[in-house]
Amino acid sequence: MDPITLGIIVAIALIVLMAIGTPIAFALGGISLLALIYDRGLPELVYFGETFFDRIAEFGFVAIPMFILMGAAVASSPTGRDLYRSLDLWMGRLPGGLAVSNIGACTVFSALSGSSPATCAAIGKMGIPEMRTRGYPDGVAAGCIAAGGTLGILIPPSVTMIIYGISTETSIGRLFIAGVMPGLMLAGLFMAWTMIACRLAGGYANPMAQAAAQVKQNVKANVDANLKALVRVLPFLAVIAGILFALYGGVATPSEAAGVGAFLCVALAVLIYRMWQVGPIKLIMRDSLRESVMIMLVIACAEVFAYALSSMFITQTVAAAIADMEVNRWVLMGVINLFLLVAGFFLPPVAVIVMTAPILLPIILAADFDPYWFAVVLTINLEIGLITPPVGLNLFIIKGIAPDISLRNILMGSLPYALCMVLGIVLLCFFPGIALWLPNLIMG
Repeated sequence: MDPITLGIIVAIALIVLMAIGTPIAFALGGISLLALIYDRGLPELVYFGETFFDRIAEFGFVAIPMFILMGAAVASSPTGRDLYRSLDLWMGRLPGGLAVSNIGACTVFSALSGSSPATCAAIGKMGIPEMRTRGYPDGVAAGCIAAGGTLGILIPPSVTMIIYGISTETSIGRLFIAGVMPGLMLAGLFMAWTMIACRLAGGYANPMAQAAAQVKQNVKANVDANLKALVRVLPFLAVIAGILFALYGGVATPSEAAGVGAFLCVALAVLIYRMWQVGPIKLIMRDSLRESVMIMLVIACAEVFAYALSSMFITQTVAAAIADMEVNRWVLMGVINLFLLVAGFFLPPVAVIVMTAPILLPIILAADFDPYWFAVVLTINLEIGLITPPVGLNLFIIKGIAPDISLRNILMGSLPYALCMVLGIVLLCFFPGIALWLPNLIMG
């Protein structure tokens, strides 16, 4: 069978499996198994097992559960609450100040957790009820948290950047620092749209004015408490700064830095918030183990899926077709962005990176694009997939936090932020220095 036709059949089968609710890892693994048996016969099952285990046996992947443990220690402690209160102290006077505070909290919490779902859940549990009680529209309240949570896979330390670095054999430290400025840029775009949306929804008129006045009174009455909350958050921020310094300074590998960071965050959570009972520690370990196993299982099955596609010459045919396109390199980049955007609609970021990054990297290099710049563009495309159907993980997390808000309202509130991400990609195309200036300055 023609490789392109075979690839279309495999893609349709994968979409059907996910549409009926099959977990991503099982869908990828099942389709891979059937495809290999069809193409090579039953003896190929030996290579299925070898490929599955060999890929996740790489030492670099040790950093993933360690960073997840670090994020779970932060997410399962009152750190998010303290961070939220502290930012509300400084941003409460802006138009839509509480919503802007939530995006700021998501930005900082992303650096602490490195996970979009954890960021979305931790800040959303506090921010959405508070915004709704103060008169904010449901769409704004849900949308700003869903979008702010996506920053978790861009702002370092980022699990997806680690996976990209291992898949493409690029520097993880350089990838981390390349995500800093674009992450802050997206946070700024989110905040700008939030203030515009709040103005369009009535600004400080009528109920919003009363809510704003109440915010100021509460802030003045609780300045001491909010400052104390900020002091409790600072040690966690110091850990992040230390990890980034160790990575960029060549002091430690990502796995070593992640291990130390995980230990320190768990220790700080226990000491600062007096989490001496077994229950909270068990919760941290359970959450980190569950997410780590899920990610590693997706990585292993995605690697087998990529091996199956390669063995049937599907990836080589597609890559050759893209490379042979006699078009301007920016048209080529547009096609790749569209492909990544559609892939992000159906697959989690981890699966997309493992399957596509090794294939797309030679094409990107041949077109004279920087691989670290492309990592940022790829990640923003995958961020869009987190707040767009049919998968839209962050949308369903928000729905779980606020079940009385309709999925339509959550989606409509999130779409403007998706357009902000598209604007961010456009800005990166015109000004690649947004992603490359800082790593070039620090690392040469």
